[in-house]
Amino acid sequence: MLTATRERRRSGGRPFIEIRHAKHCLPLPDPPAGQQLRLYRAGLNDVAQAGSSRRTATFPLSGSRGRVEARRFESASRRTAWTDLLHPALPQVSESPIVMATDLSLRARIPQLTDRIVASYHDIGSINHLGHCPLPNSRKVIEIAEHLKEILFPGYRQRENLNFDNVVYYVGDLVDALHDSLTEQISRALRYGADVLGEPCDKDRMADFEMVAQEKAIQFLETLPDIRSTLASDVEAAHDGDPASKAYDEIIFCYPGLEAITIYRLAHELHLLGVPLIPRMLGEWAHGRTGIDIHPGATIGPSFFIDHGTGVVVGETCHIAANVKLYQGVTLGAVSFPRDADGNIIRGEKRHPTIEEGVVIYSNATVLGGETVIGANSVIGASVSIMNKQIAPNTMVTVDKPSLRFREAS
Repeated sequence: MLTATRERRRSGGRPFIEIRHAKHCLPLPDPPAGQQLRLYRAGLNDVAQAGSSRRTATFPLSGSRGRVEARRFESASRRTAWTDLLHPALPQVSESPIVMATDLSLRARIPQLTDRIVASYHDIGSINHLGHCPLPNSRKVIEIAEHLKEILFPGYRQRENLNFDNVVYYVGDLVDALHDSLTEQISRALRYGADVLGEPCDKDRMADFEMVAQEKAIQFLETLPDIRSTLASDVEAAHDGDPASKAYDEIIFCYPGLEAITIYRLAHELHLLGVPLIPRMLGEWAHGRTGIDIHPGATIGPSFFIDHGTGVVVGETCHIAANVKLYQGVTLGAVSFPRDADGNIIRGEKRHPTIEEGVVIYSNATVLGGETVIGANSVIGASVSIMNKQIAPNTMVTVDKPSLRFREAS
């Protein structure tokens, strides 16, 4: 077993790293002068609140046999974490052997392969983002979404034991942190929008984007009370529209439709503020989690309910009024894309249907086209296909019953 330890000697000497294996002890300076030392980050964030300054975790180490027990030491002056450490001078551990590839002639091809991959970045520049200002960070955007859900549904997510006495402090901390993270990510998105237009990336321009981003971040955060009001109507619609629902809590905890609608309503506000990229990042994150694809550009009224949800698609230019209910597999899509004289797609025109108030659309129905209007209080049956048609209010649309054939099995 290997043990990696980082300490500072009381004698005032330099910090050192001590790696122990059985009877072998190898002290190294910090940083290791002239030594090839590979550091592996352990990911101990989940135990950051364990209450002890010494924490232990076990990890597999590539390039060695066995496992490494890494102890993290934190000091008040330097909150630096050292975890897995591997040094070529260490003897191999015999316990839990792992079969390793040893054909060096194959490994020697790696540098040439690396050169070929990097060369493709020059030849195929359309799918790499090199030499530009940084894009919004996917992990941080998702973290923003999780914090926003914590505000929208307090007590249901991460923090427990909230009450009206302490919630103001908790929400205040979240909003303050969201102000900073939103400003950073929105400024990157705005800079990306300018980058697409070919503007140079420089620090002065970044400062301008940060000022605009801060204003947009505040404007977005100010919409949260209204978003909560709309989401409350969505939860009520789900409870009223699903006899399997026992309580609002079940819907907030369990219903993928509400999850997708929640992220849509957040992304839609950012879309209305003209923030590039981030609304789509949020929408596709929710799409991956729920199987429900709602474009942030769609306009959706209150009391919106998606039952079951998998496979639902709501296009960018859809207009959906209040009290609409969709079942799984429903597509509200486009028929074709208008093009200009040069054959380029004309963007920004209405391509998706309008769904008026009180409509119910059952599973696997397909409603297509910007000219399509489904009148108020209509019912669209399962597997119906509608394309660029006007459906009068209070109409039920179904397909003829298919005829079934029965024959003796062979």
